[in-house]
Amino acid sequence: MLKHLYIKNFTLIDQLDIAFHSGFSVITGETGAGKSIILGAIGLLLGNRADSKQIKQGEKKCTIEAHFDLSNYGFEPFFEEHDIDFEPEDTIVRRELTATGRSRAFINDTPVSLQMMRALGEQLIDIHSQHQNLLLQKDDFQLNVVDIIAQDSKELATYRLAYQNYKDAERRLSDVKAQIAKTQENEEFMRFQFNELDTANLVEGRQEELEQESETLSHSEDIKTAFYEADNLLNDEDNGVLRKLGQNLDCLANIEKVYPKAQELMQRLSAAHIELKDIAGEIGSEVESIDFDPLRLDSINQQLDLLNTLEQKFHVSTEKELIEIRDNIAEQLKNIDNSDEELELLEQEVGAKLADCKKQAEKLTILRRKAVKIVEEQMSSRLIPLGIPNVRFKVDLSSKPLAQDGADKVQFLFSANTSTTMEPVAQVASGGEIARVMLSLKAMVSGAVKLPTIIFDEIDTGVSGKIAQKMALIMQEMGDNNRQVISITHLPQIAALGSSHYKVEKEETEEGTRSQMRKLTKDERVKEIAQMLSGADVSDAALMNARELLELSKKK
Repeated sequence: MLKHLYIKNFTLIDQLDIAFHSGFSVITGETGAGKSIILGAIGLLLGNRADSKQIKQGEKKCTIEAHFDLSNYGFEPFFEEHDIDFEPEDTIVRRELTATGRSRAFINDTPVSLQMMRALGEQLIDIHSQHQNLLLQKDDFQLNVVDIIAQDSKELATYRLAYQNYKDAERRLSDVKAQIAKTQENEEFMRFQFNELDTANLVEGRQEELEQESETLSHSEDIKTAFYEADNLLNDEDNGVLRKLGQNLDCLANIEKVYPKAQELMQRLSAAHIELKDIAGEIGSEVESIDFDPLRLDSINQQLDLLNTLEQKFHVSTEKELIEIRDNIAEQLKNIDNSDEELELLEQEVGAKLADCKKQAEKLTILRRKAVKIVEEQMSSRLIPLGIPNVRFKVDLSSKPLAQDGADKVQFLFSANTSTTMEPVAQVASGGEIARVMLSLKAMVSGAVKLPTIIFDEIDTGVSGKIAQKMALIMQEMGDNNRQVISITHLPQIAALGSSHYKVEKEETEEGTRSQMRKLTKDERVKEIAQMLSGADVSDAALMNARELLELSKKK
């Protein structure tokens, strides 16, 4: 229930700070006084889109804040799910908007996303404006009414999951069919590509080895000459390094007894001599092993040319990437070979998901058929007292292809007379009749949905007199059932039945036009209703009629 509303610097409102009460309340005021502005502010708390132009001219920021009593409405799971402190007797929802276009949303002083504010807002307040009458043209709105009365939310959730599973399986089947068709078109070319890559005997890392071997064979003469010269420098019998080093060892051996330090030097030279002899042996082996082999070089270059050609053809730069392409083509060819088996498995899966979906849809249909009878009975019983004594209201439940909301199509058929054929309500009902139909629907639905606050914005369009009074009685009844109902009205018959009466006024000041709303006292209320009865000039008779109307409302 909306307990308190605070608005600051919003369009024509400087500051509004007003309390609301449970039950049935009314808001009146002349056209253009600012009732729609207040609804716009409440709309922002419900997550509607904000515009910096809504900030009062000359101000940098506007604030809209509402306090709600959510006791006994079962909101705990929402707050637990979103990790927000829950204060059931004083839940605060706030929206701030700056002139720079920045918008911020808060629930109990916790910053939240606009999406989260919208999710909470749609459970707090239902604003019924005149444009919502157009909902009667929409099949999904009518189906939703039936679902609410059927109380089939659990079954609907189960069906939607089954439907999603079915559509996902159907999508996978379609994708695989498309992929198979595409690969089959290119099968011959793919097999040619695979054979081309497969006969190349690709081995990761081999290209580098071949390139190195090709480089070695291409320079074999230079390599052999270099090794031969190195071998000669080390092993020459007269001037070789090894012979000279041996002579050095002999010289030091001759003095080691008389000069002990020479022994250490001999050991180091001996170690170097051993290492050089080993190196000389390896160089000698290399001289023997290096040999120019033109046939081997030609074979290697042919292999390298093949690899380079394949890399250019497939737009890659390494043998590893060629291997990946080969394996990918092999996998696609394998899928083609096994496509019949894969398609059969997927088709079986689609069939099973479809069967489950139909099964869940049938459960929904059964519940909806039962709800249809309730809707027809309740709507007729509600519309007859509202001045349509010969009303016929029928809910046409027909089948349709499986969709997100099931396999049922709902259409409300209506006739105000016994002699006319029932047609879709949006096509044949007058403006006043549509207003009464919508009020009856809201009253019926509100009994099944625990919605704290309902605001009717001129639901009385096209009606007057006793019918208006009976519509007010319905709203009053709705307000008595642990619910808050607020009606914005131009009709005195409705205004008189409110337990609280608020008036929206507009005044011209030096700073510009201002809108304000206040709760009327008992005497002010008499005067306001009298003015609604007689117009601008309030006569004594009008005041008397207003008092009588208020007295009569107390007896209802």
